[in-house]
Amino acid sequence: MSKPVQNPLNNGSRAPEARLNAICPYFTMFPLDFPLGILGSAAQAGEWVLDPFCGRGTTNFAARLLGLPTIGVDSSPVAVALSQAKLVSPSVEEIMDAARRALDERAEPEDVPCGEFWELAYHQSVLKDLCRLREALLADCRSPARIALRAIILGALHGPQSRSYPSYFSNQAPRTYAPKPAYSVRFWRENSLLPRKVDVLEVIRIRAERYYGEALPSVPGQILSGDSRNPGIIARIRQLFDGQVRGFSWVITSPPYFGMKTYVPDQWVRNWFLGGPPVVDYSVDGQMSHTNPEKFCDELHETWKNVGALCTPGATMAIRFGCINSRKIDPLEIMERSLAETGWAVHRVVAAGSPKRGKRQADHFLRAAPGPPLEIDVYAMWEEDRRRNPVGWI
Repeated sequence: MSKPVQNPLNNGSRAPEARLNAICPYFTMFPLDFPLGILGSAAQAGEWVLDPFCGRGTTNFAARLLGLPTIGVDSSPVAVALSQAKLVSPSVEEIMDAARRALDERAEPEDVPCGEFWELAYHQSVLKDLCRLREALLADCRSPARIALRAIILGALHGPQSRSYPSYFSNQAPRTYAPKPAYSVRFWRENSLLPRKVDVLEVIRIRAERYYGEALPSVPGQILSGDSRNPGIIARIRQLFDGQVRGFSWVITSPPYFGMKTYVPDQWVRNWFLGGPPVVDYSVDGQMSHTNPEKFCDELHETWKNVGALCTPGATMAIRFGCINSRKIDPLEIMERSLAETGWAVHRVVAAGSPKRGKRQADHFLRAAPGPPLEIDVYAMWEEDRRRNPVGWI
């Protein structure tokens, strides 16, 4: 009989071991305590954990902290890069050696973006160093040290200037969302703000010590770049398992909130560092459709079916979901419709942020309020094909 997992964090997400989860700010992220609380209270040792919309990899990192093997999937290059960094274990020395070697590989960068934004966003020498690192990591980012280095740089690309030693490479800027060029240039000029000449290696060293200074458990796991709506993701994950695993026992995820479709432009600078264009990209190619709730539900429906095909009977799925304020849509209605006839049976819904205190009869609980909540947590169990496939999908 499997043993319960042991939670190594005595102080939840505030423990030193949890620092790696904050390696880079990311939007629409749920707190580490959400997946940590669910898995820490009920998961058994050896059970696999899946997040089909892994974002910055919070679910996968929680699984790692608990010693649980895990897979994450996301279509965003930024999300994949950050999540991969939370499953590796290089030393600070290995990260610094990787940074120095990457800089040595390029005496001069081949491609330096130009224009008013780039001139005011970064000191010329800093921008050249970032471009040298960018080109080296685009050419080779396979080792754990380089995977960690890439995420450290992504987290330091832009942020507020401090009075002490700088911890970001940029001029004054937000740290979660990329600065928009026109607004930023106007702001910097109006406030006479110029980019500082910072020591790129020193910023990397400080962050490497903070995020990779604690020993963390090593677990089997991978982060895949892909679209969970596509049935092909089933074959890719089964191929990884190679018949050695029964399937996933836990799915903890947060799909894109309905109406939120600025993921790419809001991360355009980090996307540039990962090989994207040096301009804001407002395209929505590859994203969930937000044209209407029906289309959005249909695409989620396909995802939940794909996820179920990878799960063991009785697997638990926890979904945090919401809608932006400008869309007057009940998130529960979207979840109910998207999960219908997928093999997933909803057994609990609670207001987001209270996973331990829920009530059954979700409709009555939520709709008793004056209006629909902006965020909910939906808990469902996989029941499809239980009799025909009692031990999973292998």
